[in-house]
Amino acid sequence: MDKDRIAGAAKDAAGKIEGVVGKATGDERTEASGRMREAEGTVQNLYGQVKDGVRDASEAAANYAKDALDSDTYRDGTQALTDKVRDNPLGSLLIAGGIGFALAMLMSRPPRRRPNRFNY
Repeated sequence: MDKDRIAGAAKDAAGKIEGVVGKATGDERTEASGRMREAEGTVQNLYGQVKDGVRDASEAAANYAKDALDSDTYRDGTQALTDKVRDNPLGSLLIAGGIGFALAMLMSRPPRRRPNRFNY
């Protein structure tokens, strides 16, 4: 649990109490101040929840990546690719060059021009 969630819940509770006290005493300024503090607490609590969610998602993604890196399938595929490159370096170089050339052509292509609607 994030400290923003705890502080937000405390502000929310204090704001509710202050609003009730202001309403009971008929003091509109105290009641408005309580509602404002309650809103601040709610926002801070939501901010803490978002931070917790992002932290949990990043930890899950890191664990997933770590598991994928440690898996035998990844290791076997890397070893097979290494063996193919070692057996045929010229072919591997030509394939890598072709992929690089295709990517360069895709990225440096001029933008399409709209066809002329009027044939002058």
